[in-house]
Amino acid sequence: MTALPTPAGAQALPGAETVYASAPPRLLQIRTLLADAGRQTSTGSGFLVSDDGLAITNYHVVSDAALEPKTYRLEYTGADGTQGAVTLLAVDLPNDLALVRVDKQNAPFFTFDKAALDGSLPKGERLYSLGNPLDLGFTIIEGTYNGLVEHSYNDHIHFTGALNPGMSGGPAVNAQGQVVGINVATRRGGQLISFLVPARFAAALLARGKDAKPAASDLRKDVIAQLASWRGALYKSLGDEGFRDRVFGSYQAPETRAGWFECWASTNAGASPKPRASINSTSCKAEASVYVASDLNTGTVEVNHSYAKSIDLNQFQFATVLTQLAQPRLTMGGSFRKWYTPQHCHEDFVGLAPAADHPPLRVMWCAQGYREFDGLYDVVLVAVTQDHADEALVSRLNLQAIAYDDALRLGKSFLERLQVAR
Repeated sequence: MTALPTPAGAQALPGAETVYASAPPRLLQIRTLLADAGRQTSTGSGFLVSDDGLAITNYHVVSDAALEPKTYRLEYTGADGTQGAVTLLAVDLPNDLALVRVDKQNAPFFTFDKAALDGSLPKGERLYSLGNPLDLGFTIIEGTYNGLVEHSYNDHIHFTGALNPGMSGGPAVNAQGQVVGINVATRRGGQLISFLVPARFAAALLARGKDAKPAASDLRKDVIAQLASWRGALYKSLGDEGFRDRVFGSYQAPETRAGWFECWASTNAGASPKPRASINSTSCKAEASVYVASDLNTGTVEVNHSYAKSIDLNQFQFATVLTQLAQPRLTMGGSFRKWYTPQHCHEDFVGLAPAADHPPLRVMWCAQGYREFDGLYDVVLVAVTQDHADEALVSRLNLQAIAYDDALRLGKSFLERLQVAR
């Protein structure tokens, strides 16, 4: 197999023009259609990685066809005007990638940048993102490689460029037209903050899936298995990293040591009217969600603590404030009726030994299962200290898509770290 040669005289062209001139035969628009109606429901981009029609795109571009193959089918339109059916071969759910096959033989294709594969690409290199934004036609976006995103469980490249809907699954290449990453997302509320899946994951998927001939039902089973495996590894990592102690007033409480959490603080000190109880809170949240379906993103992991102290409330009024803070709200990533079983909660008073180190706790535990993913649950654990009438710590552990035994193990460790500050 041979990659597309550089056009004669291309060295004299500017970077973006050179890249765009050679790209059209290798670029695809991938459309999801209702099988019966033949009308498209969504569009994305993709790119050829072999001369016999293998192509890479995002999993979220083809997820409907992977999960409901009787309802949806896939088609492609090439930037060169070719059209045809798309066969889904393999997926990488955690990294939002899919390998597909289209009817193209002896076609030019993209290769992967060696420096991107081995992690030696320098920050500041110019990149060129290709795709079909908003179904307007194939476009090239110039931007900058800024290395991997910090505080993220999954590796993503920070790309300074304006990715738009429809470009998902397209390649981001260097000036030589070699793939560095795959367009995957943009940050709403920011300017030119976009993200790419590193090329090494696409290369690994290509190696794993190029000879695959899965039945439609196998892909659905593989999605479910990958979700369970990936979440198991994430929660094992969370447990292995362990907790560190932080002081909140009269208490010390656990925060994770894992580097893929971002932590923020808030206070009601400046609220108007003047609050009758001071509430200082911290929230640590993992960037670890995964796209499963068009109506389901799951994977939130959060650790929250709120230290409350009465200013001029009596103990009954203060208890009402604590009740409001301690509502055991489960974070749902999709439609309740479609994806989740009914929620079940248990509440009890808990005392841990030695009593001198551990305040008495009122503990609430709520869990709901996934209808499609046997053995995975969303769990929230809330603990409220009970040793003072005018101050308390409300601590919350929120875990999505976790095995029940893992939730019990992490919850036990979390409660054991709630102690009286010395």
